Amino acid sequence: MKPLLICDCDEVLVHMVRHFRSWLDEAHDMDFALDTHDFFGSITRRDGGPAPSQADAWDLLHGFFPGQMERQTLVPHAAEALAALAAQADIVILTNLIEECRTPRIEQLARFGIHHHVQCNTGGKGAPVARLVAEHGDPVTVFVDDLAQHHASVAEHAPQVHRLHMVSEPEMAPHVAPAPHAHARIDDWREAERWIVARFAEGRPATA
Repeated sequence: MKPLLICDCDEVLVHMVRHFRSWLDEAHDMDFALDTHDFFGSITRRDGGPAPSQADAWDLLHGFFPGQMERQTLVPHAAEALAALAAQADIVILTNLIEECRTPRIEQLARFGIHHHVQCNTGGKGAPVARLVAEHGDPVTVFVDDLAQHHASVAEHAPQVHRLHMVSEPEMAPHVAPAPHAHARIDDWREAERWIVARFAEGRPATA
């Protein structure tokens, strides 16, 4: 049985926030601070008007996805790492986008030479990770994501999964604390690939 890698996309495989910032600047006359991981508190209007509400922020996100996805660029070494890992593991891209964005996401990743199953999700990732692990026969599994809440969710629903916290945006990473429920924090795919291979080679589920 092959091991399983379940991997997030934005700020793990492709850069998002730097391009979202550029789009907000150009199209909406807004600033987006990258020195925080508080998405909803990071957007400000340049004209001094009231900060966007959460509903406004969600509307802006829906304006970026999928219409502006062509702006997104590949995280260094991500495609090479996935290609190497695919030689020994099954790979699923678990991305928190609405289902209508699934085909654009598949096409986006394909432009970067990444061809793996893409599953869309809303909310916590613990339950879908647990389902994916069960569907694949409960192999040794590694989960990679940039958001601490998803590591907490996976720790709750699938504690046997090895959890790797990665924040690939260099402007943001220094301001993001390691996720408390992750087993490791690595922001570079070359080192991350070695860590993942080691977990697969050990052949054991994660411990608390």
